[in-house]
Amino acid sequence: MNAPATTPSIPLSAPSAPAATRTTDLEIKDAHLIFEAVWQDLETDFRREDLRFPKEFILLGGAPGAGKGTNTAFILKARGLTCPPIVVSALLDTPEAKRIKDAGHMVGDREVIGILLRQLLRPEYRDGVILDGFPRTKVQVECLKLLVNKLHQLRSEFIHTPLGIHFRQPTIHSMVLFVDEKESVARQLKRGREIRDHNEEVRRTGVGELQEERATDYDATLAQRRYRVFKEQTWSALQSLKEIYHYHFINAQGSFEEVEQNILRELKYQSSLELDPRTYDRLRSLPLASDIILHARQEMVKRLDAYEFEQSDLFARVVTFVEKKLMPIVHRHAISGVALINTEDPVLDDSLALAMLIDIFSERGYHAVVDLHRIEVPEKFDLTTGLIKCRVKKVFRLQIRFHGSEIRRG
Repeated sequence: MNAPATTPSIPLSAPSAPAATRTTDLEIKDAHLIFEAVWQDLETDFRREDLRFPKEFILLGGAPGAGKGTNTAFILKARGLTCPPIVVSALLDTPEAKRIKDAGHMVGDREVIGILLRQLLRPEYRDGVILDGFPRTKVQVECLKLLVNKLHQLRSEFIHTPLGIHFRQPTIHSMVLFVDEKESVARQLKRGREIRDHNEEVRRTGVGELQEERATDYDATLAQRRYRVFKEQTWSALQSLKEIYHYHFINAQGSFEEVEQNILRELKYQSSLELDPRTYDRLRSLPLASDIILHARQEMVKRLDAYEFEQSDLFARVVTFVEKKLMPIVHRHAISGVALINTEDPVLDDSLALAMLIDIFSERGYHAVVDLHRIEVPEKFDLTTGLIKCRVKKVFRLQIRFHGSEIRRG
């Protein structure tokens, strides 16, 4: 099936209907034609079991000068990805795109989607990928939706087979780095000055590589126009994803550090969004650490008061043991913040005493861990039978951790 490369224009004599409605209908139909043609090509060239796309898509968009290139490495690190981003504008310079242009054809939406989907099948993108500059148009938004539908179909087809692990539920993040027009224009012009200075130095010395110079980086009017095109076209395309996928609006106006913190807040791990539903259902009965610690302080206070009022004698013995036997050793490790102590004191034979000891250290700001080791010690040897009678020696190994002293060196 051959599809037109771009959205067809609407003739002036079209039947009376709202222009925006007619345009949207034609774009959606065109997107279906484009995508289906591309998908059929994929199924011709690949086996269905080899149509393995990324688990996670981060759709990175942003205003000119918002810092997409600057922040890409940080986003990759935040998500634990090691593969380079796919910069969609750079797909026009790939060998596939060049062959199309050399044959006298235009690189339209169909060709871009086709090249992009083949890139996404590369093994290095299996866990996740950043798509820099996609989608930019409503046609591309529709193609993205169709791709996600195909991924769900593949998952349903293979989930109960040995290949199921390769067809996980996709996670789609739409991330928009935003700056206002004034900041965008200022950053574009600043980038132009820096690139011009760099290129002049490269030409003068012959050292280094020339960087691409954009006309919009040297002309305030062109920079403003570029920003407005973003607001009128790309912004609306990205906003249309807001109700469908995980949407992250990043305020990129501030310093590098502030923007990175904004990114981290948006991308923090959420198991219900990232795990496969089957995996999440398996784990959801286990409490989150954040839930356990929510009332931990109040529970500890109640336990300590109960020790004093209900088990006063034992509680007093444990406090005395900590004060007289353990704290002198802990003091000697004040610099390192770690004290490892072995003891055979019988006060700890009572399991309640162990619980008291841990709570006592916790209340005082320490972190205490206790392990019990049972060691068999030979006691008697029967000369007649050759049997060795052993007694069991119980050794409690305590690890007390706290914030040690910071010693300046040098």
